[in-house]
Amino acid sequence: MKQVLWGLAFLWISFAAHAQYPNKPVRVVVPFPAGSSTDIVTRVLANSVSQSIGQQLVVDNKAGADGAIAAAEVAKAAPDGYTLLMATNSPMSAVPAMKKSPPYDPVADFTPITGIGRYTFFILVHPSVPAKTLAELIDHARANPGKLNYATGNTTSIVSTAYFASLAGIQLVHVPYKGEPQAVTDLVAGRVQLMFCSSSTSIAQIRDGRLRALVTTLGKRSHMLPEVPTIAEAGMPQFSITSWAGLFGPARMPREVVERLNKEFGAAMARAEVRAAMEKQAFALTPSSPEQLAAFVKEQMESYRRILRAAGVEPE
Repeated sequence: MKQVLWGLAFLWISFAAHAQYPNKPVRVVVPFPAGSSTDIVTRVLANSVSQSIGQQLVVDNKAGADGAIAAAEVAKAAPDGYTLLMATNSPMSAVPAMKKSPPYDPVADFTPITGIGRYTFFILVHPSVPAKTLAELIDHARANPGKLNYATGNTTSIVSTAYFASLAGIQLVHVPYKGEPQAVTDLVAGRVQLMFCSSSTSIAQIRDGRLRALVTTLGKRSHMLPEVPTIAEAGMPQFSITSWAGLFGPARMPREVVERLNKEFGAAMARAEVRAAMEKQAFALTPSSPEQLAAFVKEQMESYRRILRAAGVEPE
């Protein structure tokens, strides 16, 4: 009888704790450096949710290993809703597809909370590159095999460039960086010549003429640079890589906590000031249910595996 009473007491305390959620600051781990697209998006949302939820959402940047360091840390955290991951396709799609033994399972080790959105990526070149169209870039690369250096600041750019080079039949030299801001700095300086890059990190340099945007990888032209064609319009309709973000927690989070977070982030994404801030980043918000996000993660993992195989990239 005493054990039953203790069990009931534990359940009541657990329920009371969850009903009061959150009663302390919530840490949102970002797998990329400050100033990156994901960091900017996360901080806009964290500020909005902090105001409505009654507790501070603290953004914690944990860059490195294509997002795997941050993801592995969150996977091991207590599933109480106080440690979250603003994940992207880098740690959740690309790392599992590129590693023979990834440090976590993107399905089993996480609790999906809500979809966040889609990034706008451009193919950028330094002005010294004599190419103003995608076709001219391909022709230039074919005429100069192994002489063009390309920068990457995340696995989206790694996978995208490998896939692009495979489709175009060109040879490029990879120069990896920990994040987009550092890569863009070297691209502007001319130390590298080519990059698949998100708009939020590069739009100012494009508008100032320090970088040239050849195409966007979106299915439609970006409202920020409507003169830049899509990669399909430029002659490569088979290129299809989705760059996305979603909110996750460790596996086995209480359902009521997941529902509270889903509701609060959904409400934030509906606010006019948040939507306006995201439009400035050319980031398309895509709130979802936890179940929709879970299904999307599985679909994207298989998609990345197919793309990597097509690009000749073998798991390491």
